Amino acid sequence: MISHGAVGRADVLEFTVDQPKISADVLLSAMEQAIDPMVVIDEHNLIIFFNAAAEKIWGRTREEVMGRNVSCLVPEPERDRHDSYINRNRETGIGRIVGTSREVEFRRANGEYVCGELSISRVQVSDCGKIYYIAVMKDVTEPSRQRKILVLQNDVLQALASDMSIQEVGDLLCRRVDSFVPGAVGALMLIDRSRKLSVSASPSMPKRYRAALDSMELTPEQLETLRANPAASNTVVWDGYASLARSLGLERCCSSTIISRTGQVMGVFALYLRGNDADLAWAQRVVSTSMPFCALAIEQGETRQHIAQLSNFDSLTGLLNRTSLHNIIERLIMRGGDSQFSLFMVDIDRFRDINDALGHVNADRFLIEIGRRIRHLVKDEYIVSRSGGDEFIIVVPECSHERAEKFAENLINAIAKPLQVGENTLSISCCVGISTFPANGPDSESLLSHADAATRQAKEDGRGLFRFAGQEKNQVAQDRLVLGSALRDSLSKGMLNLNYQPQVETMTGGLYGVEALSRWHHPTLGNIYPSRFIAVAEETGQIEAIGRWSLEEACSQMVKWDRDGVRVPTVAVNLSAVHFRNRGLPEHIANLLKHHGLTPDRLTVEITESVMMDSSSETEEVLHAIRRLDVGLSMDDFGTGYSSLSRLTRLPLTEIKIDRSFINDFEHDTNAQAVTMAVIGIGSRLGMTVVTEGVETEQQWRLLEELHCDVMQGYLFSRPLPPAELEKWFRERQARGSFLIPTTA
Repeated sequence: MISHGAVGRADVLEFTVDQPKISADVLLSAMEQAIDPMVVIDEHNLIIFFNAAAEKIWGRTREEVMGRNVSCLVPEPERDRHDSYINRNRETGIGRIVGTSREVEFRRANGEYVCGELSISRVQVSDCGKIYYIAVMKDVTEPSRQRKILVLQNDVLQALASDMSIQEVGDLLCRRVDSFVPGAVGALMLIDRSRKLSVSASPSMPKRYRAALDSMELTPEQLETLRANPAASNTVVWDGYASLARSLGLERCCSSTIISRTGQVMGVFALYLRGNDADLAWAQRVVSTSMPFCALAIEQGETRQHIAQLSNFDSLTGLLNRTSLHNIIERLIMRGGDSQFSLFMVDIDRFRDINDALGHVNADRFLIEIGRRIRHLVKDEYIVSRSGGDEFIIVVPECSHERAEKFAENLINAIAKPLQVGENTLSISCCVGISTFPANGPDSESLLSHADAATRQAKEDGRGLFRFAGQEKNQVAQDRLVLGSALRDSLSKGMLNLNYQPQVETMTGGLYGVEALSRWHHPTLGNIYPSRFIAVAEETGQIEAIGRWSLEEACSQMVKWDRDGVRVPTVAVNLSAVHFRNRGLPEHIANLLKHHGLTPDRLTVEITESVMMDSSSETEEVLHAIRRLDVGLSMDDFGTGYSSLSRLTRLPLTEIKIDRSFINDFEHDTNAQAVTMAVIGIGSRLGMTVVTEGVETEQQWRLLEELHCDVMQGYLFSRPLPPAELEKWFRERQARGSFLIPTTA
């Protein structure tokens, strides 16, 4: 039983547990010496017991609290309602936390926040029916803070792996730290190349203070101070603004400079605190924990921006590239109504001669000047693109036939002005092909094809001419018809074959695998380039048959090599987007491997970016089903289109292949090096193997080695080889102990 007497007397409580009776002195002594804080309240919700451990965690003496309502110990938001919770439990036996445990946050007397694990027991006195409550509090401040830091890390890392912008990641980070540090205002501030500071993210910062910070321009001396001493950031984001901050309720600031891996000052992360009694050590710890994520978010944002720039614009002239042009044309077409426009394709006469005579550097200067002349001629609403080589394209909206003729003449005359390149004065001429929407086709590919045909016709007729597209002069359809028929005949007669290009491990010199590449030699038409016949196969519906043949042929060849002692670890086979819409593909691959007795790791399937961007559930199911077989999945030509980082993280890829376009002039192109480094970093973090295609020089090899690229593929080591020549190549390098040997060696 429990008996009670006057508050504070030794006989206030007496417990009986079976027999014998436990004396009140023994019980109270045990509770007093308990490691965990203990509080007992009577039937009036008044504190009648408060041990030494409770004094320590609440920062209050026994004399301060004994006989007072227990709400003085309760977190402030709950104080007004606390008695009603207790009374409800007394009356009904139903309570929110009685008999359970929960985490609560409260302030010590000195204002310091504490996190405790609270459990409450209800005790009813048998002889009088009065109800007492015993609360036991355990200090879990440090474990709670560690959990919060882990939550912060997990949430921000997931955000960084998605398509969220730096502002969205910053908002998420600030909201998290605001909730972790009571009364705090988190702020992520960026410093650009012109030394201007801007608040990128701070959901709860007062507008006046944000406006003040956004108008700041740092001096070179301030930047150097931040670089040398990151902890000095308060001198920039607080000292000069403290009066304004305090007028808005912000009393103190904890901050740190965000420094890149190369030592560049990228920004500042700060926590502004509303109270003078805030826990500065915890606030500073949160700032320190946030710093790596701020740096990673900023660097990733810059990398994405750089990749987007490279994927949308021509790096030489700054004009739109062909991919961007296609998208813009499609958007113009989708506007519907009476929308019409003309497309002008400009081709420089004898550009190859200019390139050969002046060299690449001067030829590049020539193209830059041509791009400048075209930009100077066109209006703001015109679209200008360099789609490759010496080919420029201009799209002019609402362009009548007469207006198109006038613009083409002006274009030819503007480009024809003499041009000084180095010590050479060049006389220039060009031809222009014109196609119009909707007369020359329903889509961008048709319009470009017709303009190309018109350009060829202008070249045939002479120099400095323009021609309009006409169906009778367009040879594209005839080409498709002839090649499509020949391809169908060649497939049925087994006239296609596979060549294999080795892939070599950068750091070990071992053979990583080979890529299978389709080749077609027609007895009448001669050698047909894959880029040509694959496009025809896709348009004529023969691409799926070619893909299945490639899988069968590659697996059969692997078995032959194994039999002959040529150990090729894996073969990569390219498949078109249409294959991944076929739910039967995974089963076909599984049966093929079983038939040839090959383990799944011996096969890698390469997908294009069009497959990656296909958001249909059917395509994703096929990709996941293939990966469940343990067959590798490789992202081919990464970076040439609109690769989405969020899709990269959601698809079950094992490999990324950097397109050869980034390796062209890789030794001298810092943009290409930056993108390659970014892709290698992304692949490494996502646990994917990174393969770089198109390696042709030893300098490219050494640069890729410094960037820790996993695998290289290119003419430096071997061109694509027929099976017999691949076997010879294999044995020669095996005898020399490394496959990482240039073909010139």
